[in-house]
Amino acid sequence: MADELYSRIPDTPISDDTARLERIRGALEKLNYSYDGVRELLGERAFEAMARDQVVPGTWRVQNILDDAHTTDPDRRLARIIGFFLFARTLTRTELADALGGEPALNDLIAAHLVEPTESENTHTPENPGEEPHYRAVFDLRPHSADDGTELWVASDLGAHQRPGVLRKDHVLGIGQASLTLAQITERTPVARALDVGTGCGIQTFHLLAHADHVTATDISPRALAFARFNLLLNAPALKLDPQNLEARVSLRQGSLLEPVAGEQFDLVVSNPPFVITPRRANESSDDQFTYRDGGLPGDDIVSTLIRRIPEVLVPGGRAQMLGNWEIHRDNTGEAQPWDARLRTWFAESATGTPSEAWVIQREVLTPESYAETWLKDASENRDRDHYESTYRAYLDDFKNRNVHSIGFGMLWLRRPAHTTETVPLNRFEDITYPIAQPIAQSITEAVARFDRLTALTDQALTETHLVVAEDVTEERHGRPGAEHPNVILLRAGSGLCRTILLSTETAGFVSACDGELSIGQILGALAMLLGWEDYTPDAHAAFGTENEHPRDTLLVAVRELIEKASYTSQTKTANPTCPMLKRLFIPIKR
Repeated sequence: MADELYSRIPDTPISDDTARLERIRGALEKLNYSYDGVRELLGERAFEAMARDQVVPGTWRVQNILDDAHTTDPDRRLARIIGFFLFARTLTRTELADALGGEPALNDLIAAHLVEPTESENTHTPENPGEEPHYRAVFDLRPHSADDGTELWVASDLGAHQRPGVLRKDHVLGIGQASLTLAQITERTPVARALDVGTGCGIQTFHLLAHADHVTATDISPRALAFARFNLLLNAPALKLDPQNLEARVSLRQGSLLEPVAGEQFDLVVSNPPFVITPRRANESSDDQFTYRDGGLPGDDIVSTLIRRIPEVLVPGGRAQMLGNWEIHRDNTGEAQPWDARLRTWFAESATGTPSEAWVIQREVLTPESYAETWLKDASENRDRDHYESTYRAYLDDFKNRNVHSIGFGMLWLRRPAHTTETVPLNRFEDITYPIAQPIAQSITEAVARFDRLTALTDQALTETHLVVAEDVTEERHGRPGAEHPNVILLRAGSGLCRTILLSTETAGFVSACDGELSIGQILGALAMLLGWEDYTPDAHAAFGTENEHPRDTLLVAVRELIEKASYTSQTKTANPTCPMLKRLFIPIKR
């Protein structure tokens, strides 16, 4: 089988023996080496510090557990394995074998290339026993709990906080914040075929298998595909995979971007691509690049290329979700251009010839200086002062040469239109840098459905709908003490994108009447009588809306916006039997 090509790649876990992997899985289960097991033993503070790549609270906690004479044997064994795999502490052969439940389990880990002796082992012989040999973890192996409760173990290369020196160029990243973010925003509607571009250790593929019949996972790095294969087989029962027939549900393919799937089409594409903007150098080769983050292209070309080309591999109506960086260039005055100006052109220039639908949420903006510092630290390139300073200058020169003002980061949603002219396309570009209620995947799915249904509804059909304010929505009123009326009225959503909407007095009155009893049209009629809209003239109501628009029409536009932004749920009691249900669901993810 094609995936067997990646079962024995040098410097990766070995996955050619499924029986051995089954025994390793059993040993880890017996240890309670799980997400909850680690969190419970370390405590919340040390556990949360790991997410910040801070190991001292964890190593301090592990040492305290081992030094405590009252520690139970199961906790002592688990503490040793946590220190070994998560904090790269060495153990003697006796300690490691005891923690794993015996020599056979240790030998399985050695055979799978997860464990190796330290250099001191070479001097330990029967004739010269010296100190007992020590062993170290070759790779990071940590528990992960998916949003549906699936418990997994994920192998990856040791991180910068676990090993000395600069990371290797073909480093395979583990479960990071970016991969968790992508998992939290990816829609989980059941699909037949899904594509994971740049799979790395396989984290997105694991999540996709919960709602996709088949997943194709690609990566330019054979080492990454080897890690992905190992992780898939180690977790085969949890992922509902047949270890003897992996390709029935997963296909592993090596190649750049979309090259491995040319001519194919998928229902869903996800990608956490190597989007980090990196200064290019003369005579540079792929061996000079950190493949886990650097796609080898100048500037933000890796992201623009994917946005333009992904529609080719989507079925009509198919969707894609990815993370990315984009450059925000300067205008003629030296100020920043609109952050979404270049992004809009990428979606319009789809390789299919039809502009893609787009929803982009910018979550962060960095200066060139902050950007350089972030990524130099990421690969531990800040440990050599001369290298750090020269590479830092290269970043600044690179951004200056392309007239870059700042760099945006965010989430990108794309849909290949199912029709060419009959439907209104979704094109939404939002700058949302405040905290949101992750996971937002379900909110995204429902928001897109609301958009599609609302744009298909005539105003007449909309007025026949009965609305109820969503349960998580609250209203705030701000005004001077003693004032009869508020100066500001805000409507806040407590889930999803946690939007805040500024309301007019008329719109606030409309919202307060939405208890499901009256239709939109009936509420508008009541407001018209109360506010005297029957005697409407443009001049008299210019302060409410545009001078040539009736206040009722202006308010109806505002109502559409409120529904689209999930401030309401609809009632089944409606004069329009095809009216969409607008209720949102919030499904928490286990982190």
